[in-house]
Amino acid sequence: MDIRTLKHFIVLSETLHFGRASTKANISTSALSRNIRRLETDLNAVLFDRDNRTVTLTAEGRTFQRYARDAVQQWEQICYDLTDPAEQLSGEIRLYCSVTASHSILVELLNRFRPAHPEVEIMLQTGDPEHAIERIVALEEELAIAARPDVLQPGLLFKPIAKSPLVFVAPKEASEMSSEQFTLAGTVDWSDIPMILAASGIARRRVDAWFASLGVTPQIYAQVAGNEAIVSMVSLGLGVGVVPKIVLDNSPHAARVRVLNVEPALAPYDLGLFTLQRHLKNPLVTAFWALLEGPT
Repeated sequence: MDIRTLKHFIVLSETLHFGRASTKANISTSALSRNIRRLETDLNAVLFDRDNRTVTLTAEGRTFQRYARDAVQQWEQICYDLTDPAEQLSGEIRLYCSVTASHSILVELLNRFRPAHPEVEIMLQTGDPEHAIERIVALEEELAIAARPDVLQPGLLFKPIAKSPLVFVAPKEASEMSSEQFTLAGTVDWSDIPMILAASGIARRRVDAWFASLGVTPQIYAQVAGNEAIVSMVSLGLGVGVVPKIVLDNSPHAARVRVLNVEPALAPYDLGLFTLQRHLKNPLVTAFWALLEGPT
């Protein structure tokens, strides 16, 4: 078994598509298929269930996926350790963040990182920030930009970048929802207001606690994965939503919604960069981590 085969397995386990995986791995589909069959023979285990249309990881495949990621990271680490420190850093860093964070935070970081380390490639994966920490812990990425949870898992490091208030937003054209009526929470019958909320995550937990403190059971119109979609649904007049202000500021629908002056205010998001302690042995990760000042 060699590192190249492990990398091929990782790519296929993430794409679950032989065509896309072979393109990313820069080999033919038939060669990729042979490599995976040889790997399964060596392991005496079936790693993928596949038919003419779908590819899925088996339970054994999920177990081997974590081993493969760990083995490749250790291989890359020893390669870095044996490299002359005077040589320019090169290689890949895998980073995960939301689309909003890629526009509002990552661009500025890359503008500082690129000139110093032009040979380092950022492999960016965007998605729901709620999954950022679990992807770091699962070794799917080395770095992630997301909101800090109340408690950090052991070995997980965080560096703050910015704070973003959590705001209530309403449709701009909804005359029955005047800004003044939301000034004090006690003047609003929240049980009559359709709410569009995140399905899970930090914002949802804080909103649930906020309603509980008022003794109110909210009328939930929709539960959404991803804050960007909340702004979109609110702009259509479907209800009131709660989003980080950084999402609102970067939304193409911002002009069609308005921020409500709701009291008591929700605690703001602490946005920042995550990695595992073990990843700081990697000089590429350390170089990116050093972009941010202050303690972990």
